[in-house]
Amino acid sequence: MTDHDDNLRSVAKRVGFFHQTAENYGGEGGLWTLGPHGTGVKRRIENDWRQRFTVEEGHVEIEAPTVMGEAVFEASGHLDGFDDMLVECPQCGQSERADHIVEDNTGIEEAESLPNEEVESLIAEHELVCPECGTDLTGQSVIDHNLMFETSIGPGSSTPGYLRPETAQGIFADFHRLKQYENKQLPFAVTQIGRSYRNEISPRGGLERLREFTQAELEHFIDPAKHEPDLERVREVPVTLYPSEAQQADDGAPFDTTIGEAVDEGVIADPWIAYYIGIAKEWYVRIGIDPARLRFRQHQPDERAHYASDCWDAETEIDSDWLEVTGFADRGSYDLRKHGAHTGDETAYQIFRPFDAPRTEEQVVVDPDMSVIGPEFGEQADAVKQALERKGAADPSAFDGDTVTVELGNGEVTVPTDAVDVERVEVTKEGDHEHPKIIEPSFGIDRIVYSVLHHALEVDAVPGSDDQRTVMSLDPVVAPTLAAVLPLRDTVDDAARSLADELRSAGLPVEFDAGGRIGRRYRRQDEAGTPFCVTVDPEGVVDGSVERVTIRDRDSTAQVWVPVEDLAAELTALQAGAREFDDLLEAYQIRTEPKAEAA
Repeated sequence: MTDHDDNLRSVAKRVGFFHQTAENYGGEGGLWTLGPHGTGVKRRIENDWRQRFTVEEGHVEIEAPTVMGEAVFEASGHLDGFDDMLVECPQCGQSERADHIVEDNTGIEEAESLPNEEVESLIAEHELVCPECGTDLTGQSVIDHNLMFETSIGPGSSTPGYLRPETAQGIFADFHRLKQYENKQLPFAVTQIGRSYRNEISPRGGLERLREFTQAELEHFIDPAKHEPDLERVREVPVTLYPSEAQQADDGAPFDTTIGEAVDEGVIADPWIAYYIGIAKEWYVRIGIDPARLRFRQHQPDERAHYASDCWDAETEIDSDWLEVTGFADRGSYDLRKHGAHTGDETAYQIFRPFDAPRTEEQVVVDPDMSVIGPEFGEQADAVKQALERKGAADPSAFDGDTVTVELGNGEVTVPTDAVDVERVEVTKEGDHEHPKIIEPSFGIDRIVYSVLHHALEVDAVPGSDDQRTVMSLDPVVAPTLAAVLPLRDTVDDAARSLADELRSAGLPVEFDAGGRIGRRYRRQDEAGTPFCVTVDPEGVVDGSVERVTIRDRDSTAQVWVPVEDLAAELTALQAGAREFDDLLEAYQIRTEPKAEAA
C-alpha cells in the first residue's frame, strides 16, 4: 500500500467516504460500507451515469431481482464457467487466488488464462509460498472455485437459486418481454443499475475488489447488417489505447489517438464498441477521472469471457497499477441463443427481420411420432418435439440420414428419422427470425467511485507554515455537498442557518457548519470535497436577514462577495458546469482582506 493510498483510507474513515463493514467484529474481506460522503458521491455518479447513458441516449431502464433461479445461470454458463483458481495453504488453511500468487511473484502475466495443472507447476517451479504464513505451496492442488453465492428460493431447499454475479442476465432472461415494450423493433438498448455478488476467494484492499458491488450495465441489441452508431458524435474524442497486438510486442506500449482514427485504422474493429468508449471517455472526465491516468486496454484472446468475441477495458491508474473500471464487450448473440435453447422457445429470444421482398423456399414440415418419442424421452418428449420442428425449419438436410441430432437445454439427443414424418413443401416467407447482436458496456460503480476519490485527493503544503492542507478536489457534479454555509460569528448563526434551509429548499445539497474556528471549518470542508463555502459575517446581515455573503472556492481559496438574491442561481450554475468560479471573479467584487486559512 502506498502513502497516497494510506492517506486516502485515512481521509475516507475520518470524513465518511468508506470504511470496512462491522469493524468491531473483525470485518470480512470484500465487504465495505460507504459513509455519508461516500454514499453522496456514489449516488451522484449513478445519477449522472443514468442521465448520460440512459436519458441522453434514448434508452430504457429496468430493475430486475438480485436473486434468480438456478436454470437462468445454467443457461448463461455461470454454473460451469464462472470460476477462479483456488489454492489452500496446508498450514494456516487460508484460501488464495492461485493465479494472483503466480502473477505477484513472477514475471508471468494473465496466469488466469492458464490451465490449473500449469499453475500448479509454476507454483512448484518458483517455490511460491502462502502470503499469510509463508508455507511452501508446492504440491497443493489448484481447483476451480465458483464465484456465485448459492441460496434457496422459498422454504427449504427445493428451489435452488443464486445471487446474480452480473445484472445483465436479468435483461437477457426477460428479452421476450422487453422486445414487446420496444414494439419488436431493433435497435434498442436496456440499462440497469444494481447490486451484484461474487464470492471472491481472498479479496484484499478497499473498494477495488468487493464481494457485493454495484454495476451499471447497458445491453444494446442491434442488427449489425443495418445499424451503425453515429460516430461523428465522438470522432474527435482523444483516447489512450493499448490494443492486444501492442501488449504482445516486445516494444509495444499504449498510444494516443482519437476514436475516429482508431476506427479508420482498424484498431477498434467494432464501431459500436468505439462509440461507447468515446462517450464513456467524455463522461469519465466529466465526473473527475484524470484523463492522463485513463487508458483503454483490449483483452487478449485467451482472457476474454466465454461470451465475448472482443472486449476492451477502461482502466484507471492507481499508484502505478491499472484498475479495470469498465468492460466494453461484443457479446454477439451468445446469451439469447443460450436462453432460447434452455427454455425451448427460440423465437422468444429473436427478432423478426423482414426480407426486402418475399422469398419462396423449400421447408421441412416435421411431424414427430409421439408414440415413439414419448416412451423414449419421457419428460423431455415435448422439448424433443419442439427441437425437431425447429431443426426442420432451420436445416432440412439434417433429416436426410438415418438419425437427426437436436440440442436441448441440457445437451444433445439423437432421434431416428423413421420416428419422424417429414414432408418437404415450398413456402413463401416474408422474413426470418434472427438473434440480435449485443454490445455491452458494463461499469463497476464502486471502482469508479474509488478512482474518482483517488484522483481527487491532494495533499499540499500551506505557504508560510509547516502544516499540510488535504483537499479532495471533487467536481461539483459528484461532490456530496455542493456548499457549506459557515457563520463567521455566533451572532449570525440563526441567519446563516435560515439561509442554509433556503438553499436546501431550492434543491441544493448544502451543509450548515458552525463548529470551530473558521479556518478549521474551511479545512474540514476541503477534506470532505465541498467545492464552495458560503460565509455569513455580520457585515452582510441587516436586521437579521442575510443580504450579502462570501463564496470561497475550495481549489484556489479565492473569495468573492455575492448578493444573497444571486446566491442560489450562481450555486446551481456552478453545480451544472454552466459557470466557473472564474466567472464569479469577473462578475462580483473580490474579497481581498486576509483569509483565515491556517487558523
